[in-house]
Amino acid sequence: KMPQKRECLVLLVLSWLSSLRAQDENRVLFSLGTFQNVSVPVNGTVQAVVSRVPADVSFLTLQFHTHHRNVTLSYTLIPLYGFSVTVADAGLLSNLTPRQTTVSWFLKTPDGSSAAGIGVILPYTSTDPVPGACNQEFPLEIDPNIYLQYNLFETMINFAPANIGYGRGAIPPACDVNMGSSTRWRLVYEVYQYFLPEGDLSEQSLISSLEKVANVKNVQDNSRKVVSLTSHDRTQFSFSSLPGQGVIFSVIVRDPVLNTSASYIPVHTYACSFNSTLDGCSDLGRVSTKVFFTVIGLAGLFVCFVGHRFFKCELFCMGFGFTAFVFFVVITITTPLEYNLRLALTALMGVVGGVAMVMSWWRFGSVMACVLVVGLILGFLISSIVVFTPLGDLPVFHNDVVFWVVFACIMVFVPLFFIRWPREGNIITCGVVGAYSVVLAVNAYTYTSLSFITLDVLKRLLNHNFSRAFISVPLQDIDFIMITVWVVLGVSGIVVQLYREKSRPFFPPSPYAMWKQERERRKTNVLDPSHHKLSLSAQILGRIRQLTQRAEPAGETTPLLL
Repeated sequence: KMPQKRECLVLLVLSWLSSLRAQDENRVLFSLGTFQNVSVPVNGTVQAVVSRVPADVSFLTLQFHTHHRNVTLSYTLIPLYGFSVTVADAGLLSNLTPRQTTVSWFLKTPDGSSAAGIGVILPYTSTDPVPGACNQEFPLEIDPNIYLQYNLFETMINFAPANIGYGRGAIPPACDVNMGSSTRWRLVYEVYQYFLPEGDLSEQSLISSLEKVANVKNVQDNSRKVVSLTSHDRTQFSFSSLPGQGVIFSVIVRDPVLNTSASYIPVHTYACSFNSTLDGCSDLGRVSTKVFFTVIGLAGLFVCFVGHRFFKCELFCMGFGFTAFVFFVVITITTPLEYNLRLALTALMGVVGGVAMVMSWWRFGSVMACVLVVGLILGFLISSIVVFTPLGDLPVFHNDVVFWVVFACIMVFVPLFFIRWPREGNIITCGVVGAYSVVLAVNAYTYTSLSFITLDVLKRLLNHNFSRAFISVPLQDIDFIMITVWVVLGVSGIVVQLYREKSRPFFPPSPYAMWKQERERRKTNVLDPSHHKLSLSAQILGRIRQLTQRAEPAGETTPLLL
């Protein structure tokens, strides 16, 4: 019996130890300012704990980030409305009581699945502004989170106003009683962007990037400031969506009187869904898009080097691009057709436009009219490049009237150059536009920011709210490579064509005009054998008569007598 009792005692001890281990596994100890990896088990809850909080710390923020899964961060073991938040970049702010040294929060997933991420707890003193303390929009009483939404065109962020700092146990200053310099209205806000490496959707890249923008100093050192605003401005901003490009948004609130600052909870997006089987992050490159832009790139390469030599082919390509762009805008605005069908109809109408442009030159022979259309295409590209630069984010260009007037002026000014130097202008257009078509073809297979030169203009045409969006993006390694390719191809194509065409006529003659001249020459030149030939219609009618009429007998056929 003694061995049996001993075995039972051992089993009880092991069971007790395993329960303690399970509790330890679901309880994570944090150190202030240090990142901690956290794993949430299936149907489990993790308690995040920080202890030995210094007496000069007035409030703490806990932020927890996952790659794409939503997590629920709560003040209580059972999440309650107004005491929890459920997002992929979650954060809570806890005010401390006078003698409090330990704070805890609770982490779980809303659907009971497992999740992994990183968290960090940041301390702030009584002089630091309190992010989200004047919240009147979101469920939390004090909400330091940045709320993000995105669609195909724009990514929008929104956050609650902050309040000036206060000590432990003190009554928070009123938010909207007056607007003096001793209230929260003196606070200023700064919005920052941090771009992840292009085309990198990995979790490791996100985690290392979030560590660079977790607190105020890191945000200032590593991120790009987009805009500054006062407490009188709206706390809602719009940015151009960049599907497949990771972006982290951060907001810093500053107290200019006390020279202190605090950070809201950073939020990230890829402007695509990891959970969707249709149009997800793993399926950004549609087959139809790749086929379409591959053909565009090959045609652009041809135009870049021999477009002027084969003038009819160049006109077809330029007419195709001009008509396809206009038709895509019209059909997208007016119809709810699926993307692949719209792309197919766009290609069909582009072919019609290209043929129409070639036929107009063939029939009327107006080189200048065709070259002016080509000049408008170059003007459109140059205008797009101008607004793609940081100039496009100037406040004045958020006004649609100003934007489109400036855009149209640049676009129309470029063809004026073609009136004086039509051949040189046409060759330059072939080189610049043809080389950019190659860049668009490469973008169908690997991400590059240069595609947004024209895509941002297209978005602004299709979405009336896009005018408020900030559109500038930083250039990364792949972008500099593609700029080099663009410049080398464009310059090479221009030089080759200028050299080959220097001894040739400026433009080939119109085939219809040549045919008319040849016909008049034959009518007036009686020595030309073709002058005595029947017309084509007369020859056809004569041949038909020969085939349909029976031959008449020639009369008596008596043989001759010798």
